[in-house]
Amino acid sequence: MAPNPMKRLMSPAGLAVLFAALIVFNVVLSALPLRLDLTQGRVYTLSEGTRQVLAKLDTPVVVRLYHTQSGDTSVPVAMNTFAKRVQDLLAEYVAASGGRLVVERLNPEPDSDAEAAAERDGIDAQVTPNQEKFYLGMAIARRDAAAGAAAGAAARGGEGTAGDTKANTVAIPVLSPERERLLEYDITRAIAQVMQAQRPVIGVMSAIPVFGRPMELMLGRLPTGPWIAIQELQRNFDVRPVPMESTRIPDDVKVLLVIHPRDITEAAEYAIDQFVMRGGRLIAFVDPYAHFDPQRNLENPLAGNTASESTLRRLLSAWGWSMPTGRIAGDLTLASKQNGRIMPTLLNVQGDALNTEDLVIGQVGTLMIPFPGWFEPQAEGKGVPGITATVLARTSPNSMLIDPIVATLTGEAAARGFQPTGRANALALRLTGRFPTAFPDGPPKAEGPMPVPLREGASDPAPAPQPPADPAAHLARATADAQVVLVADIDMLADGVVVQIQESFGQQVRVPINGNLDFLQSLVEAFSGDTALGALRSRAAFSRPLTVPLEIAERAQQEYLGAIKELEDDLIQTQERLAKLQRARAPGAMFTPSPEQKAEIEAFQRKSAETRAQLKELRRTLRLETDRLELVTKVVNIALMPTLVAFAGLGLFAVRRRRSVR
Repeated sequence: MAPNPMKRLMSPAGLAVLFAALIVFNVVLSALPLRLDLTQGRVYTLSEGTRQVLAKLDTPVVVRLYHTQSGDTSVPVAMNTFAKRVQDLLAEYVAASGGRLVVERLNPEPDSDAEAAAERDGIDAQVTPNQEKFYLGMAIARRDAAAGAAAGAAARGGEGTAGDTKANTVAIPVLSPERERLLEYDITRAIAQVMQAQRPVIGVMSAIPVFGRPMELMLGRLPTGPWIAIQELQRNFDVRPVPMESTRIPDDVKVLLVIHPRDITEAAEYAIDQFVMRGGRLIAFVDPYAHFDPQRNLENPLAGNTASESTLRRLLSAWGWSMPTGRIAGDLTLASKQNGRIMPTLLNVQGDALNTEDLVIGQVGTLMIPFPGWFEPQAEGKGVPGITATVLARTSPNSMLIDPIVATLTGEAAARGFQPTGRANALALRLTGRFPTAFPDGPPKAEGPMPVPLREGASDPAPAPQPPADPAAHLARATADAQVVLVADIDMLADGVVVQIQESFGQQVRVPINGNLDFLQSLVEAFSGDTALGALRSRAAFSRPLTVPLEIAERAQQEYLGAIKELEDDLIQTQERLAKLQRARAPGAMFTPSPEQKAEIEAFQRKSAETRAQLKELRRTLRLETDRLELVTKVVNIALMPTLVAFAGLGLFAVRRRRSVR
């Protein structure tokens, strides 16, 4: 009788051989440069932009990772788990850099050389609830070949050495799980920053104090710092204010960022026009309803402050577009929901509303846009020759323009009388090509003496106003291709919209709550010439929300609003019929409901009661269906795979036992 191979394999000698083979197999595979990321969102895969930045490294770069690894339990478990994910991400950087990037892991225990090095590198200590200090941060610096080799040896030895000389270092003082989505972006931006010989100049023209403002005792204003959006740009660029009175954009400005050009003069608009004609790159945020810039209503001083508006009307017209003013874009499909109340003018722009084919906006995830406008082509289907228009973000067809008074309402009141246009409109668009001038007759003439105002947001006077533009230097035709991005909202850049300040072990951490900052930074980086940084993406979250219950809730919400609309229509029709019956009575007669009117009122009351009962049943059904689906989804996600593995094991055991019996 032939020996049974399965019995040989299950013998002690066979199991020993199998165990040794598995070890050899794992050692061989670990030595091969093979990686397979099967997670949703590719959380373990570097962006193409990161790979491009690493490919440009011409000198070694060292990353010093400071992580307190004490034997006691002073460091929270969640932070240790997050630190392991940071190390895994840095390992991907090392593998993708081809040896040009090395990692030093330092343990800054109390009163150690590593702790002194952390303080020199600008790493902030965090504090546990027990008032014990720990560190989790990193510093990135350039090294020459010798220092790079030493750093590599230190990294291979476990802990790195403290006290290495560094000529250019960029610190990430605190690594926080709340900012994990932007972790790759922060690391890659720091690497690109230490490799830059000179930072690009970004000009910012704004009618609001985006650079902050000093204390104004006469007006009772406290000092404010720069907007967080500006602070983030200052980390990687030479950001300079450009006065609103400018008649020419400085030649060293590579990207011009215009934020809310309220009451812009023709001279300043002409300066922007000529900047674009020279091939400059423009990013303009305009707004028909700037909620965060309230201004005094001069027509009705007793009405208090109202939201201001801004536009580049003359430039937009020359480029073939317009932005309706005095009205706000509302969208029931993209509407936000707070405490169960719908807000159609606070838009969560995501999914199909974003142009996923665009490298800049395709990876931002979600844009939060409060009280936006939209752009409309002046001639449907006919653009301006030489200009290519690409819509970056759009409304859904379930949108319309709303009166500003109605726009501030929430819930059912905001949805009353909603009549969608049936077409998607551009919230943000990109224009490329050779632009025509909006001033074919030359620069505008200066009107009267030009004052020297205090620049808003600064304690020193603004630079002396520039002289009128030289007509001889006027460009009637573009000399180079240019790029322009237009966004119909400025509130999306305000501090309270882009980030949430959270306390994390004694440190304040700015946690992005949407992709607005990512959108602005990616635009500026792409326009400033480093397309690699523009191709970066936010990393997907490790926790995945249950999206199907949210979709069911959205559909039920639409049905709920539809039932409310039907009830309101019945009310209006009933009121009209009652008014018609009343007009038919004799003039001056005392109002007494006729039998017909009584019947109308009773019919409406019955209809109203039935509709309210239907709405109540709809809400109850929605809750039950959502809870049931959420439970089923959790059971499937948690228990399905272990159950399948268990049944597969039992089946394999049964097959092997049957063969053994045979």
